[in-house]
Amino acid sequence: MTLFSIARKNIKKNFTNYFLYFASMIFSIVIYFTFVSLKYDTTIHSASDGSPKISSAFSGASVVLMIFVAIFIWYSNSFFTRKRKKEVGLYSLLGVRKKQIGRMLFYENFLMGILALIIGIAFGSVLSRFFVMILMKVMGYELLSQFSISFSAVINTVIVFMIITLITSFQGYRLIYRFKLIELFHADQEHEREPKASWITALISVILIGFGYWLALQNLLQSKVWASLGYMMTPLVILLTVILGTYFLFSTLTVALLKLSRARKKSYWKGMNMIGVSQLLYRIKGNARTLTIIAVLSATTLTAVGTSYSFYYNNRSNAGAANPNSMMFIAKDGGSVKKVRDLVAKSADHELRYHLSVPVIEMKADMSGLESVFSNGGEMAFTILSAHDFNQLADVQNRDEKLSLKANEAVVLDPAYMEGMSPKYVGKTITLKNKQQKQQVTFKELHKFNVLNQRAVYTTIVVSDEVFGKLQPKAVADMLEIYGITGQDKAKTLTADIEKILPDKAKFSSFYDTYSKGMEAFGLMMFMGGFLGLVFLAATGSIIYFKQLTEANADKGRYLILHKIGVNKKEIRKTVAKQVGFIFALPLIAGIAHCAVALSALSNLMQTNLVIPVVICMGVYTCIYLIYYALTVNAYYKIVTNIK
Repeated sequence: MTLFSIARKNIKKNFTNYFLYFASMIFSIVIYFTFVSLKYDTTIHSASDGSPKISSAFSGASVVLMIFVAIFIWYSNSFFTRKRKKEVGLYSLLGVRKKQIGRMLFYENFLMGILALIIGIAFGSVLSRFFVMILMKVMGYELLSQFSISFSAVINTVIVFMIITLITSFQGYRLIYRFKLIELFHADQEHEREPKASWITALISVILIGFGYWLALQNLLQSKVWASLGYMMTPLVILLTVILGTYFLFSTLTVALLKLSRARKKSYWKGMNMIGVSQLLYRIKGNARTLTIIAVLSATTLTAVGTSYSFYYNNRSNAGAANPNSMMFIAKDGGSVKKVRDLVAKSADHELRYHLSVPVIEMKADMSGLESVFSNGGEMAFTILSAHDFNQLADVQNRDEKLSLKANEAVVLDPAYMEGMSPKYVGKTITLKNKQQKQQVTFKELHKFNVLNQRAVYTTIVVSDEVFGKLQPKAVADMLEIYGITGQDKAKTLTADIEKILPDKAKFSSFYDTYSKGMEAFGLMMFMGGFLGLVFLAATGSIIYFKQLTEANADKGRYLILHKIGVNKKEIRKTVAKQVGFIFALPLIAGIAHCAVALSALSNLMQTNLVIPVVICMGVYTCIYLIYYALTVNAYYKIVTNIK
């Protein structure tokens, strides 16, 4: 009998022991193959007209995914080899040479890798269709059903995972050389000492995290700390302090709190609390590094998914803010204006809601009197609109806004206004000027919206009809052609037809154009974030799962003794649920807290409310995380009570 056939029989007869590692490899291959298949998918390429942005995004993300799955498989392999140390020690005790044991372990791992590769690619081929449909949907493309397997994706996946399998197989080969025989037999019985509680380190952990949070929530453009540390260095300082603080939090502060809990004798001696607290106390320090990694991964996942979903969630409102009218352009010649009017009137898919021809004037103003981060005291161009035309546009756009301006009163319309950075308009007076005239206006109000589409105009100033009538004769006025139509988010054909008619200098802008580009960019970003987030979540859940099952095997004897002296299984399950719940809850709470601070900083920077999309993401993440918790409690309970 050859070593290869022994390895094959080992896998076949002990498949239940191999299952977790085998399932981890299949999961990694399915995820990677599915993702790479999307990169090469012809349906996506044809729908996006071969957009290089999509290909680049998939290439970049697939590298991140490849590194991550390699680490995940390495971790799973370490868990698997740890479980087999006693078996390997037995082979050695029976006189099998180290070289032969090493080769047998190499063959076993390599065989499982090949088998996992075949199964993973088969499952991935089916799943890739499903994910193609999701991606097409979120990017706003029409769904096309066409099953195909990408040969390039198969080759890519086979190369990547053959390399990973060879490396992990070699890791298995070295197992017999890395440990002494006695260490292999006592791998599951490593004694852990009670850690010491250091209140000073615990205090440092709180200070480090608090400092990182404080730094992240500073106003980026006004903060002296950011300016002195540097805009490239400060994010690194934030990352370092928060990660280090989280590690100290798990390794020291939790120890201190658990010891405090033990000191409360009334609750400590109640029920099985003594067992749960003791188990956690002895192991929390050993788990600190894993919990820190999971907390950081959870925070990264939630932040990435929350940010991408927020952009996607706000796409329609952002497109509406940039283009409050379905279409708008500057009338440059009567012929093209008539052609567009006829085209819109004859459109079978869209009804005309309104059509207005609005005159505007372009003038400049000295911004030295206004405090602005961007203007540096120089001149700035404005588009001047009359109050009459503003009221007319506000009415057709269903805005409950009416302006009544007298003499030199003015209102500024700035949808991109940012508190602390944009000019402080209200109450200030500026002088509008061109070559022929000057006019002073005093800002009465600021509105963070515009009634004109952005591409054809500057920041808009609404003046009284009297002032507009006075300025118009001595200024070069543009005539804006403004349309409102039904089904503006589906006006792909009409928009393309109008773009063919109008010259570039007409500065045509449409709601559809901005909306569809946002759907494509943010849909892709959300898909990437969601997909990678799901992988990170599955990996973090699996890491805790493996870790807890390792501890369950070590604890089996203790729980069986407890059962023999009268502790019933219900009490054991309750203790297990509390113990595992503590380990699951710590990184989740820390991850959500870190994510909340990161997104608050982003929200402040973007001047956007991200509460709803972020809460939705956190809710979904927590629900999936709880499923892992329930599975782990169940598996742990079965091991310690020896229930098959």
